[in-house]
Amino acid sequence: MFFMSPGQVFGIEVEKNAILKRTGWMLFIHPDFLWNTSLAKGIKQYEYFNYSVHEALHLSDREETMIINIMQNIQQEYLSNIDKFSQDVIIAQLELLLTYSERFYNRQFITRKITNHQILDRLEDMLAKYFNSDGLPEKGLPTVQYIAKTLNISPGYLSGLLKTLTGQSTQQFIHHKLIEKAKEKLSTTDLSVSEIAYSLGFEHPQSFSKLFKTKTNFSPLEFRASFN
Repeated sequence: MFFMSPGQVFGIEVEKNAILKRTGWMLFIHPDFLWNTSLAKGIKQYEYFNYSVHEALHLSDREETMIINIMQNIQQEYLSNIDKFSQDVIIAQLELLLTYSERFYNRQFITRKITNHQILDRLEDMLAKYFNSDGLPEKGLPTVQYIAKTLNISPGYLSGLLKTLTGQSTQQFIHHKLIEKAKEKLSTTDLSVSEIAYSLGFEHPQSFSKLFKTKTNFSPLEFRASFN
């Protein structure tokens, strides 16, 4: 099961001489149908609309039955005589479908432990190498988009996975690893705060000090003094 946003392109490739016939459901929603409803703004909270195709939702038999029942309810309402309640009923079914999908994705982050923890291990290894590499002043801090592209997954999927496994967003996870590296440099070297800031990819030492203070409740110099 997968989701698409307006403007994205969808296609189906049929194998030559294919005997197996594939069946399924497709639900298209015109943006105007959501106008002036609770879902108009609420739909933006569902990050899986920005996931890649290979990050599709894998449903169990029970979950698939639940989704199909909702689809059938929408179809039945759509084909019935339209009245003033029709849109509200369909919107309610759509919200139920999206909420169940959110639950199933969170379940998938947990049940696919091996795959997801492999991604987490790759992320930690990548950040360790990044912060230990030369040329950080030129490269700057790693962005969420850069990390997701390097790991070959979408930013949204990575964020959802990390929130489930670590309770942190991707940006928070980057900052956590960054602060760990900063603490190491503050406690094991005589580099100045400015030198450490530049070595970690910050353009301005003040930005580094502000972030360090926010994450640790200590300024870099206070941390160094307390550590010593």
